[in-house]
Amino acid sequence: TPKGTCLESVKIAIDTGYRHIDGAFVYFNEHEVGQAIREKIAEGRIKREDIFYCGKLWNTCHPPELVRPTLEKTLKILKLDYVDLYIIELPMAFKPGDAIYPRDENGKFIYHETDLCATWEAMEACKDAGLAKSIGVSNFNRRQLEMILNKPGLKHKPVSNQVECHPYFTQPKLLEFCRQHDIVIVGYSPLGTSRDETWVNVSSPPLLKDSVLNAIGKKYNKTAAQIALRFNIQRGVVVIPKSFNPQRIRENFQIFDFSLTEKEMKEIEALNKNVRYVELLM
Repeated sequence: TPKGTCLESVKIAIDTGYRHIDGAFVYFNEHEVGQAIREKIAEGRIKREDIFYCGKLWNTCHPPELVRPTLEKTLKILKLDYVDLYIIELPMAFKPGDAIYPRDENGKFIYHETDLCATWEAMEACKDAGLAKSIGVSNFNRRQLEMILNKPGLKHKPVSNQVECHPYFTQPKLLEFCRQHDIVIVGYSPLGTSRDETWVNVSSPPLLKDSVLNAIGKKYNKTAAQIALRFNIQRGVVVIPKSFNPQRIRENFQIFDFSLTEKEMKEIEALNKNVRYVELLM
């Protein structure tokens, strides 16, 4: 993001009423997020405990001995004493080192053998040390979740699994599995996603042009985006829409003054095409 954009957006979001901020070391803007939070605390607008900040462990930091130093680095950048949630960003690892996306001379990613259970134990130690209030995962499938849930000597189970989730990709099986284990699904790209072909499958249809979402929106005087967000909220999925547009930041928050009927929920569920916008080809 251009310098200052993230700072302003987070301040607008906090003023609007947002309290959950989803961040990551690889977004390269945690310094601005931290500054926005501290400025709002200084104004007396919020207290630190009002904010729920999620940080992420990147793929180059899976070896257990790197987990705590990586989190401590994030806290130093944020200038905060703890994060509310710390998650393993992906269930696969890159070669540790300074390169965020390490590649060989042919441009191929350099992977690293990872033991997710050992990484998880290091995450548990961060929680026990008070550096993270809760710990979770992201982009994990059922098999990867089960590896951790069935780990001998498990101290803390993942509280959440952050995955792509929206009306074209409703994740019914994973949602049901996570419900059974009290794991909250946090849905990223809940509005579909930006059409950035460097990391998005742009051949897939844009979600917000969907005729069903727009028709239901008309009935409630809401946008297709607001309907998509409301749909997930009603089925117990946490949504983290991304926007730097002040009007849309406010609009995305205005989803608590109406409810979708059971029939409408079923209509939206039927839109599922198993379309993954973020294909994570690595």
